[in-house]
Amino acid sequence: MSEDAKQGTSFSDKVDRRKFIGAAATMAGMLLLKPELVRGTDANSTVRVGLLGCGGRGTEDATHMIDTGGARVVALGDLFEDQLDKARENFNKIQQTKGYAALDTSQLFLGPNAFQQIAASKEVDAIVIATPPYYHPQHLEAVVAAGKHVYLEKPVAVDVPGAQKVIEIGKRAEGKLSLDVGFQIRDCPPFVEMVKRIHGGALGKIICGESHYFAGYLDRPAWPDATPVERRLRNWVYDRVLSGDIVVEQNIHVIDICNWVLKAQPLKASGSGGRQGRPADGDAYGNYNVLFHYPEGVDVTFSSTQIAKGWWEVTERFFGTRGTSQSPYTGPLGIWGEEPWQAEGSLSKGAERAAFSATGKFTSNLEFADREKKKAFVDSITSGNFHNQADTGAESALSCMMARTAAYTGREVTWEQTLKSTEKWDAKIDLNKLR
Repeated sequence: MSEDAKQGTSFSDKVDRRKFIGAAATMAGMLLLKPELVRGTDANSTVRVGLLGCGGRGTEDATHMIDTGGARVVALGDLFEDQLDKARENFNKIQQTKGYAALDTSQLFLGPNAFQQIAASKEVDAIVIATPPYYHPQHLEAVVAAGKHVYLEKPVAVDVPGAQKVIEIGKRAEGKLSLDVGFQIRDCPPFVEMVKRIHGGALGKIICGESHYFAGYLDRPAWPDATPVERRLRNWVYDRVLSGDIVVEQNIHVIDICNWVLKAQPLKASGSGGRQGRPADGDAYGNYNVLFHYPEGVDVTFSSTQIAKGWWEVTERFFGTRGTSQSPYTGPLGIWGEEPWQAEGSLSKGAERAAFSATGKFTSNLEFADREKKKAFVDSITSGNFHNQADTGAESALSCMMARTAAYTGREVTWEQTLKSTEKWDAKIDLNKLR
């Protein structure tokens, strides 16, 4: 990870941190694109995508760009050869039906330098980064420096200096290229409509909220022939430093929605958690219980598990002077009260409960989340109306880090204290010595 992260970056100047960068501000960045991508109308304007990190989530991201975004995967990069081979076979099969040629062997990048090689490829317009979160700032920096558009999976970092680094990188990208962060729910139609109504006053003054992410154990292969270091990297979701722990890596979706609804980050947090109920699979926690204090006296409780058996549920609820909202992954989604509204189909009786997906492939209320997110990303490139979601991604990651520190230390932690943290997490891994 880069060691020159700036410390103490302020959020005070982020008046428009959640707005897309307008087309008028992007003219200087047009030279980074093929001319046909700027026009967005040429028959050859398919965005050429490279996938860095060929696991389940990265494969889902890139596949959606092919299916709904008018993109083509032309390059792959991964630390492990079996991952690379599997992804190559998958994308060759998918893209054959569209008449695309098989991936060129010159665009398959293997090993610890794959992130630099794929970033440098002249055959690539945009790169999906779906590597272990510990490496996200380093990989993002290389991709942006190479002038490539980037879809960065959440979380943007695992520690505060890393999140601050992403903010810095985002400033370099502003107006020149699209930088999206993997919060697909912010593009999911029923959630977008619900939040629009909340921001329009449907709940009145929000008094308090409740949220949770109750998930089952993420079962991963044992990799009995792998070295301890290789096993850590392959099963990085079990590793606190590589993943950021479950509250930063998985639960961030819920906390991001809370920030979105309330149009703010929490001011402080107190919490608890532990590994109770988890197998001896690493050092990540199995549960969290957190109380977030938001501006204007709004408190939001949050709970999570990664050990639940027989049941899973993810939702947010907000209680206001005019109504109540609920936004589950599956089940009734909408607003009840003086201005009632429910998402079409979410109230269907007898609907089969969707299975939980570790790669983010959901149906029910999230059925169109990935489709719309990836389409919006590709459209931002072809239209020249570039996105810059670095600040939003960092803000939600920092909110989760604040909760994590509160749970680890057993004390209340403020936003200001979080921003001042200079602790850089160290995985103590040499990628050139996996065996």
